Amino acid sequence: VQLQASGGGLVQPGGSLRLSCAASSRLTSRYYVGWFRQVSGQERRLVAVMRSMDRGPYYPDSVKGRFTISRDNAKDIVYLEMNSLEPEDTAVYYCAAGSRLVSGGYYSVTSYNYWGQGTQVTVSS
Repeated sequence: VQLQASGGGLVQPGGSLRLSCAASSRLTSRYYVGWFRQVSGQERRLVAVMRSMDRGPYYPDSVKGRFTISRDNAKDIVYLEMNSLEPEDTAVYYCAAGSRLVSGGYYSVTSYNYWGQGTQVTVSS
């Protein structure tokens, strides 16, 4: 499976962006798909995950209420809608997919076998 992330860009504080993660082959319901972000010099951190087996989304408190993850199963695309963006949301955003959770669960990068290339999101006036 290859993942292609897109949709990043420059946005003003308070603005919105929608990121897309397109899969090269079918992502069955046994796969969970997450979005992470990484600031230079820091660890990659989970911002949203669409859990497998139709168990729905999960968000860390840091983005809850502002970010929405959704999945178009027909097109094998996972979206991340980001609203009320803040300068602190500036990062490279990655999508990733996996099927077997390890210690750390959805938060652990090692729970994900497939990664997209990353897309830059910059929130600045």
